[in-house]
Amino acid sequence: MKSQLFDILSVKSKREILDLSQKTGVSYDMLTYYNTNNLLPSYSDLQSIADTTRISKIEIMLSMGIYDNELISKLSQYATTISKVLPAVIDDEKKHPIVLNPAFKTNFGKLYNADCLQALKEVEHDSIDLIFADPPFNLNKSYPSNIDDNLIEGDYIRWSEKWIDECIRVLKPGGSFFLWNIPKWNTYFSKYLNERLTFRHWIVSDIKFSLPIKGKLYPSHYSMLYYCKGNKPNYFNADRLPMEICPKCKSDLKDYGGYKDKMNPLGINMTDVWYDIPPVRHSKYKKRKGANELSIRLLDRVIEMASQTGDTILDPFGGSGTTYITAEIKKRNWIGIEIGPIDEIISRFADMHSEEVTLSNYRKRYNKLFSDEDTIARKKKGLWTHETFIKEEQLFIPIAV
Repeated sequence: MKSQLFDILSVKSKREILDLSQKTGVSYDMLTYYNTNNLLPSYSDLQSIADTTRISKIEIMLSMGIYDNELISKLSQYATTISKVLPAVIDDEKKHPIVLNPAFKTNFGKLYNADCLQALKEVEHDSIDLIFADPPFNLNKSYPSNIDDNLIEGDYIRWSEKWIDECIRVLKPGGSFFLWNIPKWNTYFSKYLNERLTFRHWIVSDIKFSLPIKGKLYPSHYSMLYYCKGNKPNYFNADRLPMEICPKCKSDLKDYGGYKDKMNPLGINMTDVWYDIPPVRHSKYKKRKGANELSIRLLDRVIEMASQTGDTILDPFGGSGTTYITAEIKKRNWIGIEIGPIDEIISRFADMHSEEVTLSNYRKRYNKLFSDEDTIARKKKGLWTHETFIKEEQLFIPIAV
């Protein structure tokens, strides 16, 4: 377990902190800052603290659970010796396995009403094609499950690493893993995942909802980590998006370098910045009371990108069930886990037709340069469409003699 700086240095009172500050030359405010945020002191401060307390930099780093490449290299050199002195770790859940039964089943999926760390142990090794995880963000929000969403930072990261490890275990070679979170936490998780899976993308989803926040930039995006198990994913096929045009006059918003005749009639390549998937905030569209939920458009995009019909999808944090309903519509097998109430998830399947209509309307716009409606409108206004250049090319086809 990680220790904070003052615990390592046996500093408890304000007077002792002031005394340490005077001896090391590190200000009281900086010492408190390092301790409160569990941050490794900068090089000169760390050296001064080590010299004064006679506690080595290596011991301080190890106790704080903070490593650089030099320390990792040294630990690797003495791995055999270190492993002999470490206590054996006993997994009580392996000694007393818990057998779980699905609380709900459909044609393609099954839903467990349980803690994800328990339910994930029911999933076989190397059995999942695609994992999408949207865990609690540890922002002290109130969830229907009454989970503690205000953990100490170290506890939240340790808990996250446990379920991430289970996800890696059950993911097939070539399987894809998506982790949706705020950027702060994904900076930690990307470091952890970089040592276990192959990085593919850091995807940014824009949030068009600006409010003033004093003293900092407004956080206007979520981040989604995309990794795969092995050198490359077994399947990858991103949708192409329609060209941006004015919603009123239907004219071009970009000139794309003047190469309209070179535009792919199937649409624009998708980038790793997504502007067209706003969060579901309006109560009219929410399927779950008391918490935000993900758009079916987001899960449709992820599922289309990284899976095929018949593949198996896992989401260890069910929430409102968006992953499950989308997987069901798209004929993917799915495994769901939700620790809180699941009635609202189940009720979505009773009204699956409306979800299918919503998803179908989204998909009508993909993989074409203009939607059918926009193509008709542009033709009426005398604007070019992808058909314009096809017809022009046909006028100049040489005739074989």
